[in-house]
Amino acid sequence: MTRNILILDTTLRDGEQSPGFSMASSEKLSITRELLRLKVDIIEAGFPASSPGDFASVQKIVEYVGSKAVVCALARALPGDIEAAGTALAQAERARIHTGLGVSPCHLKDKLQMSPEDALNSAIKAVKLARTYTDDVQFYAEDAGRAERSYLARVLTEVLKAGATTVNVPDTTGYLLPQQYAELISWLMAHVEGIDKATVAVHCHNDLGMATASSIAGVAAGASQVECTINGIGERAGNAALEEVVMALDLHHKELGVSTNIRKDELTRASRLIAAITGMSVPANKAVVGSNAFAHSSGIHQDGVLKCRSTYEIIDPVSVGARASQIVLTVRSGRAALKHRLGELGYTPDPASFNQIYDRFLDIADKKNQIYDEDLEVLMAEHGRALEALWKLKILQVSCGSPLKATATIVLEGPNGEECDTCASGTGPIDATFKAIDALVAVPQAELLRFAIQAVTRGSDALGEVSVQLSNEQGQIFSGRGADGDIIVSSAKAYLNALNRLLGSTDSSLDTRSNK
Repeated sequence: MTRNILILDTTLRDGEQSPGFSMASSEKLSITRELLRLKVDIIEAGFPASSPGDFASVQKIVEYVGSKAVVCALARALPGDIEAAGTALAQAERARIHTGLGVSPCHLKDKLQMSPEDALNSAIKAVKLARTYTDDVQFYAEDAGRAERSYLARVLTEVLKAGATTVNVPDTTGYLLPQQYAELISWLMAHVEGIDKATVAVHCHNDLGMATASSIAGVAAGASQVECTINGIGERAGNAALEEVVMALDLHHKELGVSTNIRKDELTRASRLIAAITGMSVPANKAVVGSNAFAHSSGIHQDGVLKCRSTYEIIDPVSVGARASQIVLTVRSGRAALKHRLGELGYTPDPASFNQIYDRFLDIADKKNQIYDEDLEVLMAEHGRALEALWKLKILQVSCGSPLKATATIVLEGPNGEECDTCASGTGPIDATFKAIDALVAVPQAELLRFAIQAVTRGSDALGEVSVQLSNEQGQIFSGRGADGDIIVSSAKAYLNALNRLLGSTDSSLDTRSNK
């Protein structure tokens, strides 16, 4: 008998807690749209009590999702958190509150500074309060992997009696070996009263690189829900990667006796979207979605794959959306061809936006022999960033060389539509450009932490994509991304994108993010 394994995606909550991965409201809606295309069962939309912005984002996601998926909001076992989550989810057609607290000795003593009895009572009260807002309540026993088993079983038993419908058993620090985690799940299935009528969820972190393996081991031991993120993003070393979990379950569905509702052909697209929004590139050798996941360079491998693909590939690249474009786009391609290919990639811009996109497409195509899907993804991401920018790049001219001193002349459009210009010099063209931007966009204590360049596609005419990270005086980190055929222009766009995010931050003082 096949068990259906529920997929809870926490990219918007646990994934966003990674330093520098803060997302704008429009970006969260873009991710939500992709999660619906993936057909995830539960979307953990955020942590409403953490900030007004997160509260508002959860409300917008609720409105957008409708009945297509369960919308989940995180809340610590505190009345204020639960009330915020319940209020943010008030209009949801399918709402879930995810509440809980730490259960390991170090969490109880050092973080919560509570006795085991007090923590148990708080857990019970939290679940009962959450049930006044929704019948779908999930309880997380944070750091369950290092908890005393008898106490963990007691907590889970009592919260189930109080009304929890799902119990989450996180290996919060990624400490357990996969077989140890499986044995823990099996033990709980045998020792927690009422657990047979509940959904058992696994939530594994990747501190030792075993999050996916432990998640699969938990499913094999009886768990029926996996919590994961696209590209495995998340705190510290990240979470179990959704694409890895889904494909492992799919390829081993017979021996595990399981299935999922996930559309596998959306996995590559989802991965690229998250990479574009977070500014964190996917490693070329990343399982399932990396650019080299289906690449073969050695003669032996090439010969084998040409004779029979399965000799070196256990996954058909088409099945995860890694197929090549069927339409070759060049400068000679018309509007209809571009609109058709964008539609195949899932983009349906309105007429006014499409005209701007087409003009930019022609600019790129004039400089490149061929436009690839990756170029179009970057083009659409650039268009979205330009629409929301407070400061926009209008003109950039750089002079440099040896023994010349690098200088940059720049014209920016400000928040009110006014144009301003300046000139600055630096040790190189990028340094000069950034100094010119700093002279016009005054941001005190904005420190550049990271600067990275990569080619979007192959060839010397490829678009250059730059990602940067800035830190403000409170230590918050903001990512920026920009792409252009000119790497100096890409750098200016990325730097402005990060500054715009920093300037647009409305809640720089409150930071109560969960470490689950």
